[in-house]
Amino acid sequence: MSCARSEVGNVRKLNEDAFVDVSARGLWAVADGMGGHAAGDIASRMLTDRLRDVGSHDTFSSFVNEVEDRVLDANHRLYAMAMEGDTERIIGCTLAGLLANGSHVLSVWAGDSRVYRLRAGKLEQLTRDHSEVEEMLERGEVQAGSPEALAAQNIVTRAVGGSQDLFLDYAVDELRSGDRYLVCSDGLYKELSAADLTERLADGKASCVEVCNALLDTALGRECADNVTAIVVDFFETKD
Repeated sequence: MSCARSEVGNVRKLNEDAFVDVSARGLWAVADGMGGHAAGDIASRMLTDRLRDVGSHDTFSSFVNEVEDRVLDANHRLYAMAMEGDTERIIGCTLAGLLANGSHVLSVWAGDSRVYRLRAGKLEQLTRDHSEVEEMLERGEVQAGSPEALAAQNIVTRAVGGSQDLFLDYAVDELRSGDRYLVCSDGLYKELSAADLTERLADGKASCVEVCNALLDTALGRECADNVTAIVVDFFETKD
């Protein structure tokens, strides 16, 4: 079961987030547009429209290959659009996706949208942000929460459409019954702490619909200066 919801937030006029929620094929994804007014909207819609048309496959590997091909095609198209004319610009979006085959799930991403897993009450971030602040933290140049880190937190170092060549990151996870996954844009986790996310995702009596709405409603009850999108996916039974 899954539930997806996207909101413009409390400050912006345009929602440049988009999502894919195709439980029947085991595909969920969030795209967060970048590049200014309209451009980010074009990018996120193009990518999610391409992913929504992914077909059925006999093997998981062919399913993953088609998803990757469609992401790379969107990257090529967006980069070509950005290079048109005399003024160089960016038309791109982040991607966080979850692909399932019954016994395993595959996280795929570019940028700082995220995939989380809640298992036995413990929340784990499965993706690693492609962002300037993440690289600075890894090199030990800044401390988390410092003014320097906060100043760099919105600078993405990888995105669909951001460069001619795109390299996606992947992480494989073996499913367990009762796993709950969250795919979201940065507008959610910048409003809700890890403790906030855990508290709402760990409500075992709440359905994925109720949890998804609780996450978005909590974010919207705060400043919520960015667009905010979340997909909650529940796996009650897994295949061997």
